[in-house]
Amino acid sequence: MATLYDTLGVPTHATDEEIKRAYRKAAMKWHPDRNGGAEEVARATFQEIKDAYAILSDAAQRKVYDSVYAEQMRGWEAQRARQQQARAEREAAARAAEEAAYAEMVSLAMRFADDGHNRDVLFGVLLGRRCEARRAAQIADSVSALQISRREAAKAKANAAADGVNAPEAADTADTADVSAQPETTSAKQDGATQAAQANRTAPDKRAEPAAEAHPAGVFEGLWFQFLNGLRF
Repeated sequence: MATLYDTLGVPTHATDEEIKRAYRKAAMKWHPDRNGGAEEVARATFQEIKDAYAILSDAAQRKVYDSVYAEQMRGWEAQRARQQQARAEREAAARAAEEAAYAEMVSLAMRFADDGHNRDVLFGVLLGRRCEARRAAQIADSVSALQISRREAAKAKANAAADGVNAPEAADTADTADVSAQPETTSAKQDGATQAAQANRTAPDKRAEPAAEAHPAGVFEGLWFQFLNGLRF
């Protein structure tokens, strides 16, 4: 919304001298004699500049204009605020309706997916409900991927539960095998010890013979017999 101040290019708090200088500058710029080839536009702009200066250069008229302008600005601001509020409410209502429609389409796709239908069936059902093709494809892909993920998670849980049941049985079998193997091992060790003892008792003591031969009495006895035999000859 252009004002008389905007026409002259001055702020609303401009002094009389500033308004006069701005008028002279604008009048020289837009004088028809100085705008050859665009006289009509220059003439209309020049007239607007003259009218603005006529009001703003008069203190009484400027005061009236400021009060009227301020009132108009307040009304304009209020109208703009109402328009913005109405637009925001319309946008919010549109978003709420869109979100509700989206939630309804997702719920429909989930229901068909729970019944075991694949992605293509979900897509066709959504199209049949007048869902936009791009959104229908997006919902069908997401719901189908979610169902696949849920089935895989349930399968993994079932396998883990089955493994947990079989593990204690295997542990019990291993413990039984260890217990049954222990007597055999002990018996084998005892048999080995008995056989070694018997072998020691029955085998000749080879270590004793060299000890007797090496004894000084044995050596002396041998020499004595050799001496007696020598005397006989």
